[in-house]
Amino acid sequence: MPLQGDYEPSPVDWVRRQVEQYESTGGVEGGTMRDRPVIVLTSLGAKSGRIRKTPLMRVEHDGEYAVVASMGGAPHNPTWYANLLAHPEVELQDGVERRDYSVRELTGSEKRTWWERAVETWPDYEKYQQSTDRDIPVLLLTPTS
Repeated sequence: MPLQGDYEPSPVDWVRRQVEQYESTGGVEGGTMRDRPVIVLTSLGAKSGRIRKTPLMRVEHDGEYAVVASMGGAPHNPTWYANLLAHPEVELQDGVERRDYSVRELTGSEKRTWWERAVETWPDYEKYQQSTDRDIPVLLLTPTS
């Protein structure tokens, strides 16, 4: 079931442009970052309840996806992380395909497995973890029926 609410585009210009390009072309334009594939994650704002869209690195395995709340190694988590904890039902667009997913935060060996997959996809995640004191969260998106 698609998320309901008013869409509020990102105030960050490059994010807003990339989402617009991605959605309007089915990922043909705006579908990569430094030659690595991205997806667009649609969530509800934790406080506002508005629809938010975020381009993130594509970390996929057997139909599930991981999203890494790295914020480039900043000392705090990205805003979308709080959105997913507050509203753990999201939509993900991978190319032309859009599906609904449920979200849960990973821990232990499951997190380590997905972290390795994420680093394989985007090696900068290792640098980000080394540059911050926080343990960077990894969330798993599982398709809903």
